[in-house]
Amino acid sequence: MTETPERYTHGHHASVLKSHTWRTVDNSAAYLAPHLTPGLSLLDIGCGPGTITVDFADRLAPGLVTGIDAAPAIIGQAAEFGVGRTNLSFATGNAYALDFADDSFDIVHAHQTLQHVARPVDVLREARRVVKPGGIVAIRDVDYAGTVWYPELPGLTTWMTTYQAVHRSNGGEPDAGRRLSSWARAAGFTDITATASVWCFASAADREWWGGMWAQRVLESAFAGDAVGHGFATEEDLKQISDCWLEWAADVDGVLFMPHGEIICRG
Repeated sequence: MTETPERYTHGHHASVLKSHTWRTVDNSAAYLAPHLTPGLSLLDIGCGPGTITVDFADRLAPGLVTGIDAAPAIIGQAAEFGVGRTNLSFATGNAYALDFADDSFDIVHAHQTLQHVARPVDVLREARRVVKPGGIVAIRDVDYAGTVWYPELPGLTTWMTTYQAVHRSNGGEPDAGRRLSSWARAAGFTDITATASVWCFASAADREWWGGMWAQRVLESAFAGDAVGHGFATEEDLKQISDCWLEWAADVDGVLFMPHGEIICRG
């Protein structure tokens, strides 16, 4: 999903991949789970390291599941993660020009993908093209502006404003969750069911994982280079953000909610 200035905001630093490997159908595609019948075929657009895709393959077997992503290195990791499953394949691909015939899949899925593309309506048009008549296009994306955290640390407010700026400078839309229905309608869908769900990080283990991941990410990932390079933050700002994530993680009362929009589209 590759056109300039479009760029994957998170990059593929180890801290980013750590967050991706946590994802499963249960915590990231529960809205779609009732529609997962063994034998159905599925295309997963922007599959990343493939943890959700592999979960789909296990649930839909013997139905064929295909994961695509623009990054060859990530596809290699996904293939390793899914090894041994005969109904699963991974390939590099362009979400704007899917390398599949019309009416190829029973389900087309994308999780945390549309927020990173400059032309989400065009991606949805391609998804609509390759889904079979009567099939499902299922999309879930976060809405960063709706994120709520406690304690209300100033560094986390700086994180949010910096993240919004960096993400948009890379051609994406960090508040994609609230826009999914409008994008789908613009892509030609008329039967759209919208729902929402929330990631909640509140336990000591969740806080240690999420806060520690972001404490590292803001200093070492592509996000850090973009934030400083574009003048959205200084290195001192990023250090403050990192410290506040660690402070939040250590606070027994710390909690963070991340809302997600979800749509299931037919026809």
